[in-house]
Amino acid sequence: MGLGVIGQEIAKAALAHDEVELIGAVDTSPQLTGRALSDVLGQPVGQLKIQSSLSAAVARRKGVVLLHATGSRLPQVKDQLLEAMSHGLHIVSTCEELAFPWFHHPEIAEKLDAAAQRAGVSIVGNGVNPGFVLDRLVATVGQVCGAVHHAKVSRTVDARTRREALQRKVGAGLSEDEFFKLVDQGRIGHVGLVESAALCALGLGLDCDDYEEELTPVFAEEEITGGAFTVKKGQVAGMHQVAVALDDGQERVRLELTIALGADEPGDVIELDADPKIKVVIPGGIPGDRATAHLVVNAAPRMTASEPGLLTVLELPAGR
Repeated sequence: MGLGVIGQEIAKAALAHDEVELIGAVDTSPQLTGRALSDVLGQPVGQLKIQSSLSAAVARRKGVVLLHATGSRLPQVKDQLLEAMSHGLHIVSTCEELAFPWFHHPEIAEKLDAAAQRAGVSIVGNGVNPGFVLDRLVATVGQVCGAVHHAKVSRTVDARTRREALQRKVGAGLSEDEFFKLVDQGRIGHVGLVESAALCALGLGLDCDDYEEELTPVFAEEEITGGAFTVKKGQVAGMHQVAVALDDGQERVRLELTIALGADEPGDVIELDADPKIKVVIPGGIPGDRATAHLVVNAAPRMTASEPGLLTVLELPAGR
């Protein structure tokens, strides 16, 4: 459900997965509804056409998992999720706020959990971030340590390697004033970094009672080309976003996310102050769009065997 850039990547990943059968596609956009899925994906998918409703796409099939990719904010997609569960569908969603919905939307989280329990299905928010690099992977690395005193995790992405929509979302090409105006409107920045911090703390066994977040622009020191558009010297090239989790005023988790055109040394770095100390470096970083698609699809077969209710990625099996 949802055939934007990420949704199309998910559909392609589902078609290539041995344990998953793609049985339908849903998108309410007039430009997509009724079209052959093969035409949209640019590869053979049999006779499947894009439907405008879940009931038309699923019919009476049982044991169906909805691969959901329509929005980042939980209030915007809540009704879609509730409808899917009313049809008896398990859900794996890319909605960032669903990764740890108790943080910003505890009432919606309770409603989703109750609906999942009634329907006997499971629902989880999953993706590369939140859902893996800055939380689940950190928790996995923490399994080899004793008590963790502090975790610092950084992810640096050269936005030139990502789609134009993401380049716009991080403020590339704006002036400083334009950047902060859009920040105030909630239109710039990565959704889900605080959710990742909460998941990271939970996965490392850290009892944090306060969270802080900061978003600042990254400026182009020279003209930057190679993206969807040219960024002039002095313009915003992207963003630097930080989320910290604190315990009684002491920082225990620090997540730093830099997404900017021309960002230096792209990669993912995990550093745990523990016994033993651990440092994990992924040169170049994990590719966001494709990784999200595979994370969603790989989770799908596990959902039907999960306990009913609202889950986090920390409750998913580590292996396939």
